[in-house]
Amino acid sequence: MDALVRVEALAPEFAEAAQALSARLGLPEGGVAAFALQLGPAGLQLQALEEPGVGPVRVDFVEGALAHRRQHGGGNGQMIARAIGIQPGIRPTLLDATAGLGKDAFVLAHLGCTLTLIERHPLIAALLEDGLARGREDAEVAPIIARMTLLHGNAIDCIRQWRDAPPQVIYLDPMFPHRDKSALVKKEMRTFRPLVGDDDDAPALLEAALALASHRVVVKRPRKAPAIAGPKPGHVLEGKSSRYDIYPKKALKAKAP
Repeated sequence: MDALVRVEALAPEFAEAAQALSARLGLPEGGVAAFALQLGPAGLQLQALEEPGVGPVRVDFVEGALAHRRQHGGGNGQMIARAIGIQPGIRPTLLDATAGLGKDAFVLAHLGCTLTLIERHPLIAALLEDGLARGREDAEVAPIIARMTLLHGNAIDCIRQWRDAPPQVIYLDPMFPHRDKSALVKKEMRTFRPLVGDDDDAPALLEAALALASHRVVVKRPRKAPAIAGPKPGHVLEGKSSRYDIYPKKALKAKAP
C-alpha cells in the first residue's frame, strides 16, 4: 500500500474505527501524506490533500447522482443494459471484474441482475465496501445492494480460480491511459490515477474473462480508444464519450416461466 496515504478520523467518535481501518489496510494514522482516507459522519472518503478543491471521493448509493440515475436513468433502454443483454425476461448473472466505485454494477443490480464484484485495489475496495454497508441501511436501496456481492483480490486470479457456476456475462471497465493531460477529467479519475495507475494487464484479464463467461464479455472503453489487444469484438455499441465492445459466445435466452 502506498505510504502517501494516511488514515484520519474527522471527529473524535470515529477515532477507534479509524485506528482499526489503519491496521487493516497497513496505513499510517496522521503524518505527512498526499492523500487521506477519512472516516466521518458521511462514511469513508478519500481526499487528495494536494488538491482540496477537487473534493473527496466516496461511494453513495442512496443520494446524489446514483439516486437520480436510479429514479430517472432510462431503465432497460440505457446503453449499458443493451450491451449486457438485458431484455424482457432476461437478467443475466454478472461478474463485474473491475468494480471500481460500483456505479455500473449498481445500475445493473437496480435493473434486476445479480452481480459479483471484484476490486483489487484495497483503497477503492474499502470505499466500495463502506458504500455498500450504508446502502444496506436504506429501505429503498437495500434490495438492490442485496444483489451485489463484493470480492477483494486480483480479478485475473479470481477468474482463473473460479469454482462456482460461470457467470453468463463478465463486464470489464479497465483503467485506460489518458495522454491528454490538459483535458478535465472526473474527480474520481484525478484522485485515483496517481494511486492506481493504468490496467496494463487488461489483455490478460480479457483472455481470462473470455475463458470463463458462458455467454458474453462486455468491455467499456473511451469512445476513441483502441480495443483491448486480443480477439476483435463481435459487436460495438457507441455513445458520445464511451462505447461497449461486446464479445459474444452464446445467445442469452429468457428463462421459461
